[in-house]
Amino acid sequence: MHEDLHDLATNIERGRKQWKQSGLSAEKRVQDSEALVDKAKTKYDSLAEDYDRARTGDKQAGRVFGLKGPKTAAQHEEDLHRKMQAADSDYSSRLQTAQSQRQELVSTQRPQVVKAILDLIIECDSGLTLQLQKYASFSEKLSLSNGLCVHPLKGHSSGQSQHSLRDVVFQINNTEDLNNYITSVSLKTGQRPAEVRYRAHPSLDSSQQVPLMDSGSQMELNNQSEPPGGLRRSSLADLSNVPPSPHKQGPAPNFNSPPNPSELNYHESPHSQTFPPSGGGSILPQLPHPQLSSPMHSHSPPPVMATYSDSTHPDVPALRPVFGVSLDDLLKRDGSAIPLVVYQCLQAVELFGLNVEGIYRLSGSAPHLSKLRAIFDNGIWFLSLVDFRNPESFFHDVNSVAGLLKQFFRDLPDPLLTNEHFQDFVEAARIEDDVTRRDSLHAIVNSLPDPNYATLRALTLHLHRVQEHSGVNRMNAGNLAICFGPTLMGTGSNIADAGWQVRVIETILQNTYQIFDDD
Repeated sequence: MHEDLHDLATNIERGRKQWKQSGLSAEKRVQDSEALVDKAKTKYDSLAEDYDRARTGDKQAGRVFGLKGPKTAAQHEEDLHRKMQAADSDYSSRLQTAQSQRQELVSTQRPQVVKAILDLIIECDSGLTLQLQKYASFSEKLSLSNGLCVHPLKGHSSGQSQHSLRDVVFQINNTEDLNNYITSVSLKTGQRPAEVRYRAHPSLDSSQQVPLMDSGSQMELNNQSEPPGGLRRSSLADLSNVPPSPHKQGPAPNFNSPPNPSELNYHESPHSQTFPPSGGGSILPQLPHPQLSSPMHSHSPPPVMATYSDSTHPDVPALRPVFGVSLDDLLKRDGSAIPLVVYQCLQAVELFGLNVEGIYRLSGSAPHLSKLRAIFDNGIWFLSLVDFRNPESFFHDVNSVAGLLKQFFRDLPDPLLTNEHFQDFVEAARIEDDVTRRDSLHAIVNSLPDPNYATLRALTLHLHRVQEHSGVNRMNAGNLAICFGPTLMGTGSNIADAGWQVRVIETILQNTYQIFDDD
């Protein structure tokens, strides 16, 4: 291949130089002809002026002396007239020659040279394409041969048709390989030993013995001794001989009215609880069903065990919805200007996502996003899970947490920056002067409702910390503005305003500490 490419380059270069020289020679001939025309015209003009002076009787030149003595005026005029006619004929012939050479250059020689060079380019491209195809074929065969040497395909033999690298790649099935591996490992593990229980000897009088209770009976007794509505520990924790995290005992919560959010500590988890990895369903503490006012539900049903999979069942409605609820309604219901989902997501990203490349730009796992959304929408049941300081509670997927935060703002009935102030923000973004634009946006931000202002302030301070790590996460103010512009301002009626939405968010992020104070 090297020799073929070298020969191709040599032939193309030789042909290019030859046609270049041919084209330059034709151009040079035309230029020389036009230069001769200029000289003939100069000579013709000079003789014409002399003849005109002699014909009109101009005596400035004085008497003219010839080889045979002085000439008379008539002889001098006749001599000039003869020379002028000869110069005129020479000028005309040279002009016709130059015009014909120019016409031949434009109509024949230039197109011929251009076509020849174009043919050389096509020939070079075709030869290079052929060599690249050969290189790709050789590389594919080499890679496939090396792969088959490392791990031959089942049933592969030299007599069968060769596999292309594309076919081999498409034969990879990660899901099937993982299932086969798990199945092969599970077959090698032994059976779980039977639970050890107390069994009294038949010869002893059962009425005089105090039998020890098994774990199930002990759990039932403990449940009966607990106050109504108290949180119970999972029975699986006792079976694994791992002491569960203690839960605070308290009076039964009243589920007919929303809980007081002031009792929730948003800075610390309600219970110091370690969550299992995202691969297996976590067993939550048993919680009683909410008491309904209907007489048909006067008796509370037995407690149920909730898992992540229960919280994302498509047929189960949200018990305490957070997504799609306005900030004013969340403030009236929960008593917090910043929603809990916003606080937890910001906390998780600042703990685990500041150095993640493409944070808020890359989307997380859709199943993880659905499960996390269901946890917040059913917060009355899964409140003990909402602790994003533990990465296991969001499946170690910080991109899903970032997607959950953007989903919350997208689902707001009224955008965070409100439809009422949408046009005001766009008009402020059109201002060219940076200081004037900042002050205008500052005034509009100050006019937002209280929950919108508080939430925007927390989000802006957080995104400012994100962009401080842009050297690692590649998310500067401009990239963050592209991600959050339509999310925080809504789509609007004019798609052309999308660029101004990005400019609004970018200006706010660039002037974070001028618009908001950092408490």
